[in-house]
Amino acid sequence: MEFDFDKVVDRQHTSCYKWDKRTELFGRSDVIPMWVADMDFEVAPCITRAIKNRAEQAVYGYDFRDERFFGAVRNWLAARSGWQTEAQWMVYTPGVVSGLVFSQRAFSKKGEKVVIQPPVYPPFAGTVRENGRELVENPLVVRDGRFEIDFDDLDAKLEGASIFLLCNPHNPSGRVYTRAELEKIAELCIKHDVVIVADEIHSDLVFNDHKHIHIASLSPQVAARTVTLLAPSKTFNITGLCTSVAIISDEKMRNRFAAILAATHTIEGNTFGNVALTAAYEEGAPWLDELRPYIYGNYELVRDFIAENIPSIGTYPLEGTYLMWLDFSAWNMTGEQLQEFLSLQAGLGLNDGRTFGRQGLHHARMNLATRRPMIRQALEQLHRACLSHKLV
Repeated sequence: MEFDFDKVVDRQHTSCYKWDKRTELFGRSDVIPMWVADMDFEVAPCITRAIKNRAEQAVYGYDFRDERFFGAVRNWLAARSGWQTEAQWMVYTPGVVSGLVFSQRAFSKKGEKVVIQPPVYPPFAGTVRENGRELVENPLVVRDGRFEIDFDDLDAKLEGASIFLLCNPHNPSGRVYTRAELEKIAELCIKHDVVIVADEIHSDLVFNDHKHIHIASLSPQVAARTVTLLAPSKTFNITGLCTSVAIISDEKMRNRFAAILAATHTIEGNTFGNVALTAAYEEGAPWLDELRPYIYGNYELVRDFIAENIPSIGTYPLEGTYLMWLDFSAWNMTGEQLQEFLSLQAGLGLNDGRTFGRQGLHHARMNLATRRPMIRQALEQLHRACLSHKLV
């Protein structure tokens, strides 16, 4: 391998949210942090070079995003997924979550219904509530050990709604929706005249035979009611550079979205985010192509270890993302007891499943984007704690 994902990168004492907030969040300074969704890997060298080159200019004034920036996005999408887009469809946003907010403010009014599919990334529910919209849930259901959409319920919930927030690949379940599933979602949103806001930030992190399909690529009719939110931040581990893109092919929708950014004065962006995005999409493919099998290998290690040593913990197939959803229902613990056991007894810092909605009770999310020796250490600590508490 050209890139060393087992390399130790010490992120402590760097104002790192993932590592330096451990005592505050988990009650122990030595928990293995496997929660917030960034990676412990060094970024692709092409990104570091681009940032260094820009930094050496030693003037960090106002920048704008040029044709190369948007061209890099367009070319990446065409090469990786076959989606043909245009630069003029693209609008900068500081992040995908802010894109959720801008979309709700552009395409709904206070009190109007916004539909989500829990258990789902916490800001989906959070942004709806914080912006005075009515939260409507279409919970995913587990069938044969796999998360699926309840389409009859979705049909009912979309009645009278303004926006459907789609998370694909889905965080935290790891699902990558099929073309048939996306076509059914689109059909129902057209039927109910609902705007689709698609968080596709994990779309480059898909494994094996699964293929990410951008819902806006299904047809011009679907694209005309869709806001697609994308970023290199998860793919290339540059979340701190706050650089994302909204793709909106319909001109009227795009102008309404852009007007919200203008009104909130959030259009300027980040100098180093601009060069990092461009470098990642122009030169980062070899790094990503080595990263994906490494992450999937981490998933296989966790899945197989749990099946052999702690079978009372449930796991789900990982089709996309570097996030693994774990089911501890068999332990018959309260949410508080589960979190206390994982952090204080096992020494693991995982995301509390309850933050993903009430459907996340008795669950936790594990971030697999770290070096494999640390994954092994985490599993050993979990196993020892389970043995000492007679959970295996």
